[in-house]
Amino acid sequence: MSMKTPEVGILLGSKSDLALVKKVGDVFSFFDVSWELSVASAHRTPDDVVAYVRNAPKRGIKVLVAAAGLSAALPGVVAAHTHLPVVGIPVNAGSVGGLDALLSVAQMPPGVPVASVGIDGVKNAALFAVRILALGRQDLVEKLEAWSIREKEVVRLAREDLEGVPCPPSEAFLE
Repeated sequence: MSMKTPEVGILLGSKSDLALVKKVGDVFSFFDVSWELSVASAHRTPDDVVAYVRNAPKRGIKVLVAAAGLSAALPGVVAAHTHLPVVGIPVNAGSVGGLDALLSVAQMPPGVPVASVGIDGVKNAALFAVRILALGRQDLVEKLEAWSIREKEVVRLAREDLEGVPCPPSEAFLE
């Protein structure tokens, strides 16, 4: 992570989500996107959440990401206090495999938009934040293309590594 002004601010509802969400670093490093991460609970430290979110634009933050499990109120509370784009990561933290968090994040009331990724969808949250930032940064558009090419190659290499099962010839994938 660079020491530049953060472009993406990430809030965790609980420190227990840290290991999962730290994975955004791999994505942001590839794109040279600056970010920061902290813990603030919608229920236990709501004033901290509001202060952080309201200070974010003047600090240079352009996208907010909020990760929370169980009732997953954090993304909605964040969105209620900003006009910045908010990406919610529902975290599998309870007995129903994260479905409670997914529904909480995805079912925001009209006027409080939160983009929701899948349960534990850290990589997609980071990539979505990069796509938002790419609206104003041509270098990110180019890096998104390079990322896409890299991801295609990973899948193609996986096809070549299948053993012990009948596989189609390489020509089956040519147009």
